[in-house]
Amino acid sequence: MVELKNKYQIGIRRFGINWVGAYSLYIKETLRFLNVFGQTIIGPILTAILFLLVISLAIGNERSNVLGVPFIEFLAPGLIAMQVIQQAFSHSSSSLLMGKVMGNIVDLIGAPLSAGEVSLSIIFASVTRALTISIISIIIFSLIIEIEIKNYVVFILYLFLSSFIMGAAGFIAGLWADKFDHMATVTNFIIVPLSFLSGTFYSVDRLPELLKTLSYYNPFFHMIDGFRYSFINNMDGSITFGLMYLTILSIIIWYIAYLLYKKGYKIKS
Repeated sequence: MVELKNKYQIGIRRFGINWVGAYSLYIKETLRFLNVFGQTIIGPILTAILFLLVISLAIGNERSNVLGVPFIEFLAPGLIAMQVIQQAFSHSSSSLLMGKVMGNIVDLIGAPLSAGEVSLSIIFASVTRALTISIISIIIFSLIIEIEIKNYVVFILYLFLSSFIMGAAGFIAGLWADKFDHMATVTNFIIVPLSFLSGTFYSVDRLPELLKTLSYYNPFFHMIDGFRYSFINNMDGSITFGLMYLTILSIIIWYIAYLLYKKGYKIKS
């Protein structure tokens, strides 16, 4: 056991971080969603494709351009971003909740990992799942409609910030929820409504002034609006404000997740 520990440097910290342990947890979480690829990756992509096809057939060529591009080209990036948001949240939340329900959360608590290492490893696995979904979706969508990334820097920044925020939010939700019904409540009454009210299917410029103003406080709006900008070079909001808003929000939500896990919120008796 000592030889094994020395060989893999288990528990050894460099610059105050257990790199081997954190990376191992990240790999475990990544393999967790890859082992059920059809459910975690293919399912969300098919959902987005069905939305695209149904709306395309329903509207046809009757809808005028939105933000200077055909409606379908406006819609597609929003659908991809919506799946990124929902699946990043789903990954981290299910990881914590399943650990609590199945009782193996004690293995995570007992591991030689700090609260920061645990939270970031799980959140980065959520980011990886979101990145996988977005890349495969873009490839498949490009076979159906004209869609391409025009600004890779904005694409990477918004993809990372959006999935990181939702991964951290899912981490908090997973700590809070005691059973799957609790998680379904959060998903159905918070995540899904905010996704649909974020400009996925429409430009917020068409909304009444009050609703338009409220949309700017919805983080999902900035996630989807910025993500869409990387494809069509146009947006409802501000690229600078959106990046600042999401960056600050990502730090705040992660820090809350970090503190809750460190205090053992609903995982330590």
